[in-house]
Amino acid sequence: MLIFLVGLIVGAFCVFGLFYRERRRNSDLEDKARLIQQEKLIVVDFMHNMVEALGEGLSREELYQRIVHASIVSTGALSACVFEKTSKNTMKGVAVEGLFPPHRPLPAGSRVKLATRAKFIEQILRSEEFPMGEGVVGSVAKAGKAELIADGESDERIVKHDDPALVVKTAICAPIMFRNRLIGVLTVCNSSDGLPFTQTDYSLVQSIAEQAGMAIHNNEFLSLQIEKKQIDVDLTLARNIQLMLVPQELPVIEGIDMDARYVSAKEVGGDLYDLIQLGPTKFGVAVADVSGKGIPASIIMAICRTNLRHYAHRIHSPAEVLKRVNKAMAGEMRQGMFITVLYAIIDLEKGMIEFARAGHEQAILCRMDKERRTPITESLSSEGMPVGLVDEEIFDEVIEERAVPFERDDVFVAYTDGLTETPNADGKEFSSSRLSDVIKVLRKREACDLNEGVFESLERFTGSRRFGDDLTLVTIKRVS
Repeated sequence: MLIFLVGLIVGAFCVFGLFYRERRRNSDLEDKARLIQQEKLIVVDFMHNMVEALGEGLSREELYQRIVHASIVSTGALSACVFEKTSKNTMKGVAVEGLFPPHRPLPAGSRVKLATRAKFIEQILRSEEFPMGEGVVGSVAKAGKAELIADGESDERIVKHDDPALVVKTAICAPIMFRNRLIGVLTVCNSSDGLPFTQTDYSLVQSIAEQAGMAIHNNEFLSLQIEKKQIDVDLTLARNIQLMLVPQELPVIEGIDMDARYVSAKEVGGDLYDLIQLGPTKFGVAVADVSGKGIPASIIMAICRTNLRHYAHRIHSPAEVLKRVNKAMAGEMRQGMFITVLYAIIDLEKGMIEFARAGHEQAILCRMDKERRTPITESLSSEGMPVGLVDEEIFDEVIEERAVPFERDDVFVAYTDGLTETPNADGKEFSSSRLSDVIKVLRKREACDLNEGVFESLERFTGSRRFGDDLTLVTIKRVS
């Protein structure tokens, strides 16, 4: 009987033990489930916070600061810092919250440099730059794998600061990555309860770093989209400015057949041509090329065209017109920007072309050699410096004006260097000599057909209809 009772008691204890262990196991599972649920809620809240940040159009630095703050709130850390990978393949602190221990020892006497220690520590962190592989942060950056430091005081990679507030007792470092591209490292340091960070904290920081990588990537993408839209707006505006500079209609002058072509290599080019009627039998021809592109170049070209037209109607000397334009443009030109200009006045009554060049390509004049009865071409050369390149005194001294006859069936062609310097597959340029040969062959055509023939020859030479630079071609043919 006694044996039976003992067996019954032992069996009861076993059953109770099994029941207790089962309840404890269930309780542990419930605790783990609660922790996982809490972690999920924290990560979801962080993701929501990042989406809001992107919607607010925050800068990259402001986004980093939110990541740092979220990591402190989530883990109960006393401080946190984001170290960003630089273009030099080094690590540098870009966002910090709390009294985060610097990566390297502080300089002697540093405590008295600023009134607030936290501000000074933040400046130290933002100025520090160290190679990948150095310290815990550098190791995590190099390996691309997170680390949980339970005992920071025994980790040889961590700097031992004299200041007790900067002693690293526990830390978590997690790489911020997007598709295997390292962006930076998120580090939290020292828990508020003084205990080592847990595996749950470690998992949380990893999750936050993963979501941060996506948020930063999206921020970069949005910034590029905004920048692209701004560029598109700038290009549209510049294009509209440029279209206003090109004559919508060519002047009609008896005895003259003319045609002008302009092809922009991109949305906005730097070429300009203008035809200015100065009388019934007299008109000006201008071809110019600005050294820059985009809105600044378009504005400069618009100012140049305005000045050119203003002085062309008042002064009947090409060289003097360009002198006045250069003087007027002196205060408008940016450093390193200049404009090459060819300006010619064609006077049918005199039968002459008077011209001056401010560093521009030499125009070509094609005429018949009456003795040999064969066509010949002449490059119309004259001295001159680009507008805005040199001082007024040097410009005025150097520029030269010339005059050549312009008779029936003569062809005057002005262009920009984009035409003659366009290369073929072998790297050879189309050249002014090749252009002269084409003009001689096509001289009997109307101006429109002649220009068309030049572009066809250029396409055959290059094997392409797309060119790397802006092309401008103005052809003036005297027909009577």
